[in-house]
Amino acid sequence: MHPNPAFRHDDRALLEALIGEIGFGMVFATVPDGPRVAHVPLLSTGDGAVQFHLARGNALTKHLDGMMALAVLNGPDGYVSPRWYADAAQVPTWNYVALELEGRVRRMDQEGLLGLLEASSTHHEGRISDGTPWTMDKMPDDTLRRMMGGIVGFEMEVLAWRPTFKLSQNKSADDRARVAAGLEAEGSPAIAELMRRLVP
Repeated sequence: MHPNPAFRHDDRALLEALIGEIGFGMVFATVPDGPRVAHVPLLSTGDGAVQFHLARGNALTKHLDGMMALAVLNGPDGYVSPRWYADAAQVPTWNYVALELEGRVRRMDQEGLLGLLEASSTHHEGRISDGTPWTMDKMPDDTLRRMMGGIVGFEMEVLAWRPTFKLSQNKSADDRARVAAGLEAEGSPAIAELMRRLVP
């Protein structure tokens, strides 16, 4: 993550909200064949762990149980042009939000996997404003069993939280305001909004 401590944000509630809002990331681990990454939906348990599932045939699935792994979520980002600073004799950069989670992974049993699938679908269906939420009971039992047979659930006990909220904290308030306006105008309103909300 970015080495500048100005870009750290240690508010756990904010980090949990980030996981809930983004909901998708990457899990990295080194297996006997070399480094591998899986792109996965991630769900926070709210007590220091994240859960996810992989296809049974994924290159990580047979190795992850008991391993240390790294999960990464990427939030909003945007290119920052030097033309937006009062003094343009600076270099271009990138504002972004990212969260690294490092921890030990354990394989879940089928009951735990079912709980993960139910919690995940309930969370994401609740974010859709139109229509009636889909629920797991819409699936026939034999179909659900067959589909669950093709995936494996995992839980990572997070031992290290490494967030980066690079939001021009190292610039003046006037420069930040200009950068936020520039980002918004160029199609990156989410990172501009975080700059306005999270940096005093």
